[in-house]
Amino acid sequence: MSLSRTPLAAALLAAVLLQIPAAPAQADPPSQVMQQQAGGYRVRIGEVTVTALTDGTVAQDLHQLLQGTTPQAIDDLLARNFERNPIEVSINVFLVELPGHRVLVDTGAGQVFGPGNGGRLIESLAAQGLRPEDVTDVLLTHAHSDHAAGLVRDGERVFPNAVVHVGKPDVDFFFDDEARRESGYDARYFEIARMSLAPYLAADQVATFSGSQPVLPGITGTVHPGHTPGSAFYRLDSAGESITFVGDLIHAAAVQFPKPSVTITYDQDPAGAKSVRQAQFAAFARQRTLIAAPHLPFPGIGHVRAGVDGGYDWVPVTYTNRQEH
Repeated sequence: MSLSRTPLAAALLAAVLLQIPAAPAQADPPSQVMQQQAGGYRVRIGEVTVTALTDGTVAQDLHQLLQGTTPQAIDDLLARNFERNPIEVSINVFLVELPGHRVLVDTGAGQVFGPGNGGRLIESLAAQGLRPEDVTDVLLTHAHSDHAAGLVRDGERVFPNAVVHVGKPDVDFFFDDEARRESGYDARYFEIARMSLAPYLAADQVATFSGSQPVLPGITGTVHPGHTPGSAFYRLDSAGESITFVGDLIHAAAVQFPKPSVTITYDQDPAGAKSVRQAQFAAFARQRTLIAAPHLPFPGIGHVRAGVDGGYDWVPVTYTNRQEH
């Protein structure tokens, strides 16, 4: 199946855009919302440069989205974090520069949220002096819209030279008509996944993996089902240092770090997603793992620290802007 033919792609994209709301409208939006320049933030992992790229931010109404809590509890935790509902959530993409490979971890939202809500990845890449044609590999943490939809524009491949690596269970699930009918998961997720991946499948540019296995030199992909069946982490190891790209392990930092049992409506398997988050937060805190997350405030790189009452804290990476001689 291919969606690379323009009329079919345009029709499907139009149908999808009509069904997927942009950021929820609010009468009293956060006063600090403003346009920022596209750009990136670089860190060095051993001998490898990793750059966080912004795809923009979107407003999220946590009262509607979070499960296993109450609006009052959400507001109390947001107030402790100097935030209020709806919150601005980052869409971060990560560029990994390996010998012979320019790798993106996720691709942002592309067109699906409409103008002004995400879709700034190409602009951020250009700020690094890169074109979509320069990307050799894409590591999808999962096939949701704000991670995979940036793969296509008007049904065509945005990254024509890239191999897309993705957990096999996501491809199996989202391309399964029976699962679409009987799983109870919103049909929009299936439409977006198919729209995003089909042109690359048709071009034989998709590489799937299961369990835990190497996907590129120095990078291991590991499937952690819960948020989606094929949700994956990617761990980069270089010269004794590492970073783990964790996908949608967390969406709302102010709530889900202190209360990791709180889930979100986007989870295909809420119980599984909660279990993964609780186990991985504990492991990351114990092992002092450096992580990169797409929905934590840009650049989304830092550490998880054990907090109080079974909760955790987020410690962002220290900002540096100095050239060593």
